[in-house]
Amino acid sequence: MATAFVQRGKKIVAIGRNYAAHAKELNNATPTEPFFFLKPTTSYVLSGGQVEIPKGIIAHHEVELGLVIGKGGRDIAQSNADAHVAGYTLAVDMTARNLQDKVKKQGLPWSAAKGFDSFTPIGSFIPREAISEPHDLRLQLKINGIVKQDGTTSDMIFHIPRLIEHISSIMTLEEGDLILTGTPSGVGPVEVGDKVECFLADSSGKQLATLDFTAVTREGGYAFKL
Repeated sequence: MATAFVQRGKKIVAIGRNYAAHAKELNNATPTEPFFFLKPTTSYVLSGGQVEIPKGIIAHHEVELGLVIGKGGRDIAQSNADAHVAGYTLAVDMTARNLQDKVKKQGLPWSAAKGFDSFTPIGSFIPREAISEPHDLRLQLKINGIVKQDGTTSDMIFHIPRLIEHISSIMTLEEGDLILTGTPSGVGPVEVGDKVECFLADSSGKQLATLDFTAVTREGGYAFKL
């Protein structure tokens, strides 16, 4: 599938607060069932590209394991969830934190805070067979060579079969759709000029994927105002 899911998938389903430490660092309650939001596929940017930060926006990084749907379905049981997984990818869910905070206080949706063009950097496609245990992987993110996030998928509150079951009980999952499975603690700002590097490794330390991008100023378009 290579990165064909980028062209083929119709939606990005992003799981929120799936790591307790991350929920705590943002003063959010730990969920009792999976919680998700949608991101547009126009927010994809491939590894080696640029994340464009709009004027006035405080952009935060959130490194995640991405799950690529192979076989679509509705009301998928946890016991059958693996049959719907094509593979994985390394991803970053970029967040306009000050915009998100503003609209949350107003009780408004925060699609804009997650949906800017280039706000979902992704690495290459990893076939399902290449990862024997997706709940025992190490996620790491560095900014200018300094480690900012370093966590393990074993800390997920809700495992992948539960996520697939929950999402598909609400909306049909389709081939090429991407599920972002949540981020470990350590999220923080990415500033214009920063070089961001991400790594995915198995429990033995074997590197499975990398992702890198640089942050630049978005010319034109939206500008944040209090």
